Amino acid sequence: MRVSAKADYAVRACAELAASPHGDPVAADVLAAGQGLPVSFVERILGDLRRAGIVVSVRGRAGGYRLARAAGEITLAEVIRAVDGPLVTVRDERPPSLAYEGSAAALLDVWVALRVSVRGVLDLVTLESLVAGPLPEHVRTMAASAGAWENP
Repeated sequence: MRVSAKADYAVRACAELAASPHGDPVAADVLAAGQGLPVSFVERILGDLRRAGIVVSVRGRAGGYRLARAAGEITLAEVIRAVDGPLVTVRDERPPSLAYEGSAAALLDVWVALRVSVRGVLDLVTLESLVAGPLPEHVRTMAASAGAWENP
């Protein structure tokens, strides 16, 4: 799985919103500055997140954006799907719609297992656990495993 810049920026912008005291609205330029992101990119991402019901915009002098629900109710998977679509696709298709034959017949099971693995992390990590911790135990265990970030 490849995490796009758009998905990374969206999660980081939502983390900034989740860290906002009392859920106060945060202006797009403040969100961008908090993570060192381009303002124009963050503004486009916020539009996607608003349409997906993850953030709401607040008008007025003290306006900006805030999370539409509690940070503990919004998963990283939801944020990523809002800006990038399905978490795992193969040739722009979801694994269950694929079929393989002959020597590659078992490949569908590999793609489905990959999807389950990705969802097993992103569907369980909420913005609250990302910002305030702790991350779910199995995520911390996976991240701490020997060679987790090394290429073979």
